[in-house]
Amino acid sequence: MSRRKTERLLNLVVCLLATRRYLTAEQIRRAVPGYPESGEAFKRMFERDKEELRELGVPLEVGSDLDGGGGEEIGYRIPPQAYELPDIHLTSDEAAVLGLAARVWQHASMADAASGALLKLRAAGVETDGGGDAATAMGIEPRLDPGDPSFPRLWEAVRDGRAVTFAYQAIGRTSASQRHLEPWGVVSRRGRWYVVGHDRDRGETRVFRLSRIAGEVKPVGPPGGVTVPDGVDVRRIAFDWGEPPAEPRPAAVRLRSGAAQGLRRWAADVRPAGGGVWDEATLTFRDVDRFAPYLARFADDVIVIDPPDLREAVIQQLKSVLAAGDPGGEPAAHGGER
Repeated sequence: MSRRKTERLLNLVVCLLATRRYLTAEQIRRAVPGYPESGEAFKRMFERDKEELRELGVPLEVGSDLDGGGGEEIGYRIPPQAYELPDIHLTSDEAAVLGLAARVWQHASMADAASGALLKLRAAGVETDGGGDAATAMGIEPRLDPGDPSFPRLWEAVRDGRAVTFAYQAIGRTSASQRHLEPWGVVSRRGRWYVVGHDRDRGETRVFRLSRIAGEVKPVGPPGGVTVPDGVDVRRIAFDWGEPPAEPRPAAVRLRSGAAQGLRRWAADVRPAGGGVWDEATLTFRDVDRFAPYLARFADDVIVIDPPDLREAVIQQLKSVLAAGDPGGEPAAHGGER
């Protein structure tokens, strides 16, 4: 099933679940994105969609609603009580798989399309359940953090069997190098996301951590050009792969006077920076991805001077807090940018 058709069917289900009365075919055509303007073309597509929903087990109800303003014209809806699942008990592994599926769902942009369909319904005067966020109320749109920005493109590349290229900064390197990969799968390991595949530059199987990818992931070549070899266990490759231990690195920081006591306990060479507002100190770290979130917790009481990759990582952490709408994020972002 194509992505366009999947989104259209999802939008149709959301509309028919959210309405409190029967929706006529014309109301559905105006509210659901993806349907053609032509009456005949819409009729044929809508008939196919109805059959497909019934084959999927969706309880599509047909009727009319004289009191709801629909007159005697036939309309459609999905009774929520007939659509809802009974209580489901999941194992930890099953819950983890569903969590990943929800993340993929969100990155497929289906939640935004579904919400748009509901807005069109309300604009047309059709009452929907769930107030301003009916999709979330029905459990369709999960609330998840954005995660690694390269995740959506890599997942799409794996799905489409398409090679990609990206800039990658390996451990101990001061700059990123361009890599060309035939992706086989995206795997979570110890709280980190990795992409596994055939490295065209090295001519061997490699594992790349998504958080070390710099910039945009770009597709290379047509879809279907990548085939996962028989017998390949992507998850096993990722779990067996071990990153070389990172060497200790110094970080030059400024600490607000009288603040950041947790950092001062293990900082080396703490000295006044002048003016009585800031102290300068040297910290030692190994992993930028782990150290940056820790420093970001101190908000504008800490300013990273060097190295540049750590400074940039802290700034991005603070910006993500601000973008998420955290009231405490604004001063943090200001402090990190100094």
